[in-house]
Amino acid sequence: MTPSPRLPFFVYGTLRPGEPHHDTLLRGRTLAEEPGRLRGALLYDGPGYPYAVEERGAGTVEGDLVTVRPEDYPDLLAALDRLEEYRPGDPRNLYERVAREVLRTGDGAFVRAWVYVAAPAVAARLRAHGTPLASGDWKARRASSPRPSPGAPRTS
Repeated sequence: MTPSPRLPFFVYGTLRPGEPHHDTLLRGRTLAEEPGRLRGALLYDGPGYPYAVEERGAGTVEGDLVTVRPEDYPDLLAALDRLEEYRPGDPRNLYERVAREVLRTGDGAFVRAWVYVAAPAVAARLRAHGTPLASGDWKARRASSPRPSPGAPRTS
């Protein structure tokens, strides 16, 4: 098996700063975390995490380009593959790890990066029955959630 190239990662969901997996997997293991955009994809709401579904010519997914410290790269690549339940060639994958051109918004440069996108069977189900997030931004989903009116009883 050929080793994977050491590309940065484009993260768009629970690995972004402030999200549940960022601190446990990325904190202290990165050289840079910069805003980025994946073009030609739609972001779908999942069961507590999102899926990027590639759609030629449609949509943009907001996220972050993460450059990993060289000494941490092999272990982090393996940890991210486990988190995303990705095994090369496994038809049961929920995600596929693919190399894509991602726009680094700070300087407008395109950077080749690893992106975990919905595997074909998952993508087909999402296209048929899923809910795309109009903003393309997982973090913005909270801001667009309805807020209780003042004085309304708390439910949690």
